Amino acid sequence: MWTIILVTFIAGLGAGLGTGLAGLSAAAVVSPMLITFLKVPAYEAIGIALASDVLASAVSAYTYGHNKNIDLKNGIVMLISVLIFTFVGSFLASLVPNHAMGNFSKIMTLIVGLKFIFRPIMNTEDNMKESSEKKKIVNSILCGILIGFVCGFVGAGGGMLLLLVLTGFLGYELKMAVGTSVFIMTFTALTGALSHFYIGGSPDLKIMLLCILFTFIWARIGARWANKADVKKLNRVTGIILTLLGIVMFVA
Repeated sequence: MWTIILVTFIAGLGAGLGTGLAGLSAAAVVSPMLITFLKVPAYEAIGIALASDVLASAVSAYTYGHNKNIDLKNGIVMLISVLIFTFVGSFLASLVPNHAMGNFSKIMTLIVGLKFIFRPIMNTEDNMKESSEKKKIVNSILCGILIGFVCGFVGAGGGMLLLLVLTGFLGYELKMAVGTSVFIMTFTALTGALSHFYIGGSPDLKIMLLCILFTFIWARIGARWANKADVKKLNRVTGIILTLLGIVMFVA
């Protein structure tokens, strides 16, 4: 029991801070932790991770929204296409072997961590002003298809992809991108979790509830800090946490 508490606490710490600070999907940390240390089947672990993502993203979205850092108009457009393809990705994930999915999650955690350390996402407010509404809508639909598939397939909520799309293609300022990202992830994670449990059956409730609790708490702390702290420092802190987790999971 103490092993379960320790693993879920560490997973919740890394995942919650990643969500609250930088809009990273909580599932990118939770699923590989459960697979590596608790030997939870990959498909079940992804469902639990996505369930943890729901409240973590919701409380983060509330905090960013309170600070007027959510673009609801374009966020809803992207959300619709994301939701549709989350179902597709979730179904295809059920056909992939546990070993392949587990390794993919570990690799993604390490890569995302290094990305935050060496290539932090900085302010792009000028680009946001230059982007036309038509371009934002079209790109939101197209990119939403890709993000939805990834969310359902690897249980990642699309957090990193959302940030790359919102800052790189749609020109969002970082905090607006993070706020919009966690808003979308609230619904993509819910859809992904429900579809995983429908296809794969009920998860281990004890592990799931602990993951949800710890991730929620740390996401709330991270989101409140993110709206006050230096952007570059937030990227680095999140990157260090994820990189260390990725290394530990590869060694284990």
